[in-house]
Amino acid sequence: MFTGRVGEIGQIEAATDGSVVVRAPRSAAGLEPGGSLCVSGVRITVERVAGELVAARVSEETRRRSVLADFPAGSRVNVEAPLAVGDRLDGHLVQGHSDAVGKVTRVEDEGLGRRIWIKPPERFVRLLAAKGGIAVDGVSLTVAEVARDRFCVVVIPATREATTLGSLAAGDRVNLESDLVARLAARWPGDAPAKLARAIGGLPWAGPLSGPAGVGKAVAQLAAGGGVVIWDPDREGEGDVVFAGARLRPEAFTFLLTQCCGHPTVPCSAEVLERLELPPVPGDGDRHGTRPHVPVDLAEGTGTGVSAAERAATVRRLADPQARPADFLRPGHVFPLAARPGLLAERGGHTEATVAACLAAGLAPVGVCCEVMNPDGTMACASDLETAALCWGLPMVDVADLRAWL
Repeated sequence: MFTGRVGEIGQIEAATDGSVVVRAPRSAAGLEPGGSLCVSGVRITVERVAGELVAARVSEETRRRSVLADFPAGSRVNVEAPLAVGDRLDGHLVQGHSDAVGKVTRVEDEGLGRRIWIKPPERFVRLLAAKGGIAVDGVSLTVAEVARDRFCVVVIPATREATTLGSLAAGDRVNLESDLVARLAARWPGDAPAKLARAIGGLPWAGPLSGPAGVGKAVAQLAAGGGVVIWDPDREGEGDVVFAGARLRPEAFTFLLTQCCGHPTVPCSAEVLERLELPPVPGDGDRHGTRPHVPVDLAEGTGTGVSAAERAATVRRLADPQARPADFLRPGHVFPLAARPGLLAERGGHTEATVAACLAAGLAPVGVCCEVMNPDGTMACASDLETAALCWGLPMVDVADLRAWL
């Protein structure tokens, strides 16, 4: 998490399709691999630090949703280190995930101030309010005016000197991030977040985590019966909420159906599916290489198998090492997926991430995962997922960190 109060102007030393090297003397001193850095409004995960240089990977999702890929070597960039416990909150909460890319349409000097007009995508305008907060290339600013299809900010001399905003000109593209608190209030009114957190086992650490410590907290959450948001920026560009199958409660399945709004599936190790005699569904699978198997219901149930309680019971039985093929009816309403034998070393998908995380938690290699879908039917992007994770009280990690540290 960041504040939009830029710590220094850094410089891009090298940039490729998959990585970036930033010279940031002040910020580099407090960083270590697995940590985060905000570069012109984009949060990057640090892979190595060498003196004043910070190297990080850049996912295809980040390249699509920001202007980070536009910066050639030698470019000046705004740099901010992440908040630490006890730091003063000066600015507004910034996640470091670009919501949109805007285009500067006009720059006007007004006395000591400089008014900058920016045209964002149409979907972004509804997130803006005059006198509300916004981050432009990672800089915390106040929205001065909102017109039909654009908005403006007024940049004072001190901000122009301390950031790269002083050099903006008409035609430049900038990273935009709307105010996090406003998004939280608009999406989950009242005490809904607190109720959800209690219902699904939310722990005190919530929102994006990285590095071995972050992965450890996510694993601890699964072991405690709670959920984890796993973000896959490269393969699917989607995020799933994951629970361990052995600890799955009806409330958790209700949460997946009513809040995540995707399609709950049950990643399993190949050994589990073979023991339970659950064959693959005929066909080549989807475009991402997912391996669906025959759906099942618990044979001892008396209902249709559709209720959250019945589906949770079916998942728990799949995770039970004493389960036998006769325990299940085929077909049913719980959809197993087969993980690759090598897990994340073989395929970096949500199926393998779910099974690997369950094993790391000391539980059976069976979990449940469900994509997070926005209320408008679009799939949640990184900033949507961070908002949701904070509201739900869940940790959020990405597949690359799980692959590196599990």
